[in-house]
Amino acid sequence: MSVLVVDVGTSGVRAAVVRPDASVDHIHHLPVLPATPAPGLVEIDPLAMASAVHQVAARALADGGPVQAVGIANQRASTIVWERSSGQPVGPGIGWQDLRTVGTCLALQADGIRLAPNASATKLAMLLDMADPGRERDLCFGTVDTWVAWILSEGSLHVTDATNAGVTGMLEADGSGWDHRVLEALRIPLSVLPELVDSSATLGPATALDGAPPIAGIVGDQQASLFGQGCTLPGMAKATFGTGGMLDCCVGSQRPAFPARGPSGTIPIVAWKRDKHLTWGVEALMLSAGSCVEWLRDDLGIISDVAQSDDLAGAGAPDADVWFVPALMGIGTPLWDFGARGTLIGLTRGTGRAEVVRAVLDGIAHRGADLLEAAEADTGLEVSSLRVDGGMCANATFVQSLADAIGRPVEVAPLTEATTLGAAYLAGIATGVWSGEEEVSSLWSPSRVLEPARTEADRQARRARWLQARERSLRTIPELSALDF
Repeated sequence: MSVLVVDVGTSGVRAAVVRPDASVDHIHHLPVLPATPAPGLVEIDPLAMASAVHQVAARALADGGPVQAVGIANQRASTIVWERSSGQPVGPGIGWQDLRTVGTCLALQADGIRLAPNASATKLAMLLDMADPGRERDLCFGTVDTWVAWILSEGSLHVTDATNAGVTGMLEADGSGWDHRVLEALRIPLSVLPELVDSSATLGPATALDGAPPIAGIVGDQQASLFGQGCTLPGMAKATFGTGGMLDCCVGSQRPAFPARGPSGTIPIVAWKRDKHLTWGVEALMLSAGSCVEWLRDDLGIISDVAQSDDLAGAGAPDADVWFVPALMGIGTPLWDFGARGTLIGLTRGTGRAEVVRAVLDGIAHRGADLLEAAEADTGLEVSSLRVDGGMCANATFVQSLADAIGRPVEVAPLTEATTLGAAYLAGIATGVWSGEEEVSSLWSPSRVLEPARTEADRQARRARWLQARERSLRTIPELSALDF
């Protein structure tokens, strides 16, 4: 009654076996790094990804024994096109971070079609223009989940779930089907697109694996993390702090009222789909999180490794009036200012390495507070505690700073990547390993819980000071600040 999970991230592929008690065994990982052939371009090798999927899945199965089902979690919106008959990609996969179609996105606004450059739609159109300008070939499009299901089923499944389809830019706002207006504008044939399926459903056998267990769960990485941390009821939220940061909040069966972006800058998402019913959420984004710590290490040389940031920040004065705004690539939610830039203020002759590192960690924490406040404002829901995962959660100073910035408890996931649990739960619910959302929620057991250490008055005063710093970071590059998607 175990579940095999294949989880494809931005930099690698991981497989693991999840047991009925939610323990995770036999983790295998292989790096599959994207290429950047030019500034703003991000490409992935679909065949290298397929090879890694085969290898890690086979190793996890060999170690862990037979499984009841297979779950797939994945980076969202990356785009792959391949020939249906041969399974051969027609070009490189285009990563979700790729910006080569910004011009197309801006041109479409004149026709009333708003697409973000990170969505799949314009990337797919570009690949079709390159490989099939006459739209005559029998080609398949997929986001990474679709490609993995195709590989594991040896070409018998061409599917995607609503969590992934929802960030392609091609799904109807209510999640009911593909948006024909967008398809017509970009000359995308309906025959190229995968079948829309539930996130939790028995879809077909993974014949490429020993025993051919059924593929029964497909979910985008952020929604997998939300489900994996037991956030199955309205008002429950998680945040993932990796290179960037994303906060997702469960809303329930009713879609958020705003079409594309809420007044406070959150984005409506399908959290999961089960038994033909959609559960909705909102997502808030920060573009720079752990990348700011990497900047301290790789570019400034202030720290020798990421782990040192915790110790060094703890040695600094906790109330030094030094503030950092992590806007190295602009600011996402709530302001969506692509021309904002990183800002460090309050320096004096007495400011040292410890104070700078502490300011960076505090700044990322306050951006986390931005995301939480935006989610509450756009949904009208109150989040009583925040569940967190991602690489930055190993940093005790950061997690405590986050609790202080949001003024409520922070519950740290038992796994760095809760995506594995989310994909396993959805596959396991479909095959009887778990009964449903209620049981999944009961399995949540944080590794630790941090309470706010500051008074509410102190928190609000520090929050006000940080918001002043954030304001000074805005509109640094006016031409980029003028862009909106």
